[in-house]
Amino acid sequence: MSTISIKNLSFAYNGQDLLFDNVSLSLDSQWKLGLLGRNGRGKTTLLNIIQGKLDYSGKISANIDFEYFPQAISDKDNLTLYAIQDKFHVEQWELEKEFSQLQLDPKVLWQPYNTLSGGEQTKVLLALAFKNKNGFVLLDEPTNHLDAHTRQQVATYLNNKKQGFIITSHDRNFLNQVIDHTLVIEAQNIRLQQGDYARYEEQKAIEDKSNLAQNEKLKRSISQLKTSAAQKKNWARSAEREKENNFHADKGFITAKAARVMKRSTTMQKRIESQIKDKEGLLTNIETITPLSINFQTSHHQDILNVEKLTLTYPGYDSLFKPISFNLKQGQQVVLKGDNGSGKSSLIRAILKQDDIKIIEGNISLASNLKISYLQQLEDNNTDNLKQFAEHHHLEYNELLNILHKLGVERNTFTNRICDLSAGQKKKVFLAKSLLEPANLYLWDEPLNYLDTFNQDQIIELIKTYRPTMLIIEHDSRFIDEIDAEVVELQKN
Repeated sequence: MSTISIKNLSFAYNGQDLLFDNVSLSLDSQWKLGLLGRNGRGKTTLLNIIQGKLDYSGKISANIDFEYFPQAISDKDNLTLYAIQDKFHVEQWELEKEFSQLQLDPKVLWQPYNTLSGGEQTKVLLALAFKNKNGFVLLDEPTNHLDAHTRQQVATYLNNKKQGFIITSHDRNFLNQVIDHTLVIEAQNIRLQQGDYARYEEQKAIEDKSNLAQNEKLKRSISQLKTSAAQKKNWARSAEREKENNFHADKGFITAKAARVMKRSTTMQKRIESQIKDKEGLLTNIETITPLSINFQTSHHQDILNVEKLTLTYPGYDSLFKPISFNLKQGQQVVLKGDNGSGKSSLIRAILKQDDIKIIEGNISLASNLKISYLQQLEDNNTDNLKQFAEHHHLEYNELLNILHKLGVERNTFTNRICDLSAGQKKKVFLAKSLLEPANLYLWDEPLNYLDTFNQDQIIELIKTYRPTMLIIEHDSRFIDEIDAEVVELQKN
């Protein structure tokens, strides 16, 4: 057992507010620790600080090797084993030993890394991270892009590990399977407690309910204090006006009186302002969810999309999946499920007539004159700032900022380039674009990736409220159940 000691940690990016202010923590290296918090709160930043990748004030000490996931692979065109060994010191047998626990075929080592599915790449990098039995692994969003089957395999793998780790993920069910402690970056503080995500949610809900019960009392108290502060200012002003306007009065007496009132007013105002600040602080740690809206426009067609006995291919593949048929009607939500590499994203691109995807047999029929909004998985290289982004996509800039604010994006990031935002913030930009676009049909490819649980709840409530016509790729079982969508499963050939 080893201790990771964090003392008086403070950090801020240049020109931005403090992300961490004098934080002290003591973590046990045997813990399986979930690192939670809303997008932009600093989860990935904290992992980078622990690794020594960022300058900070304070002290971090640990007699342990840190291993980070996901590692960067330089030559992705190379065979997987050589691509890994080009940058990391690891023996083939070490990887294969971990592969057996991850139910991964060792033959992937002799395939080019960039030909592996997302799930296979995740498993390869997990094996690389955990091959050091004395290491403490920092796992940053390992569940992104994983199908439900692979998520369960990874959960079982992590459960069987004797060594500890820190993990960030927005899949609540997954976290509840693998963690025994939680570290949560909340709005006003950092909370460390024993237990899984469900236990944290339960305790936080009890606290929030109690705090909300005090909310109206606090607001009334704050309002009274502000009224009192304004009265104190008016007393001093009245005394000063009396001195200026009363020509027959004793000026010395009035001046002394005004000075006394002003002094009392200043002292009381400072005390009142301090009380207001303290009371307002009690309200700011409650996480609030603001309802979202969507620019869904009904079509005069009832049958929006029809897929009949369809199979697809693209260069290098005979066929992606076994023939499928389904119909998407006005106001309906259909979720595409299937293992990684089964062709879910390819099907959406085929509907949009993108890339070199070809229909082997069957057909895709779309209603005429449809306006379609497409949300892809993630764009990393957009160098626009938000104003330029709005102009390029013909969006109202203020409406874009308003939705981003509802999604929890901090205002101090509004001037940043999109490529400089965190993965969660980038996802919110493209989600906001889709919500603003007038559309009869929404094609969303893994909308929950990188989004925190509060945003996931926002999207669920949005869909349940507006019931837009949607074809969605998603693996999160809770999301699928909540929106009560029809499920179409793709099976690899």
